[in-house]
Amino acid sequence: MTHTHIFLAELQAEAIATRKLLALVPLEKGDWKPHEKSMKLLRLATHVAELGSWVKVTLLQDELDFAKSTHKPFIPVETAELLAFFDKNIADATEVLTHFTDERLQEDWTMRAGEQIYFTDKKGKVLRTWCMNHLVHHRAQLGVYLRLLDIPLPGTYGPSADSQ
Repeated sequence: MTHTHIFLAELQAEAIATRKLLALVPLEKGDWKPHEKSMKLLRLATHVAELGSWVKVTLLQDELDFAKSTHKPFIPVETAELLAFFDKNIADATEVLTHFTDERLQEDWTMRAGEQIYFTDKKGKVLRTWCMNHLVHHRAQLGVYLRLLDIPLPGTYGPSADSQ
């Protein structure tokens, strides 16, 4: 099994757990946040939903230059829109990973804002940290938000306290 196939299997497993959580987000409470320094619920949920798209950016581009970015955050009105956005990003990531080679994981990738370089690293490492670990981190954060809103949580890597 190749490294790209391992990443693909991991992405698909994490997508199942992530989708279950996104389906529970009460969009009508989108402005809620647990602390003044925290993201609002809607921003966090859409960030989690968009993280799958970062796989494509990481693997098919050699850099992300924020100075050239035209990115506009997606703002769903209904849960179905949020889930469709997530599903499309995961489908795109799956397609890229399916055809990507382990050799290309050794290529350099850079995050920058114009002349300011934040980091340069191998695409495989960026895929692990900036894409996969980042998704798990913010999904866990979203779970805390939902718990604080008294929303029962599904299991992720086994049953949750709410699903037993």
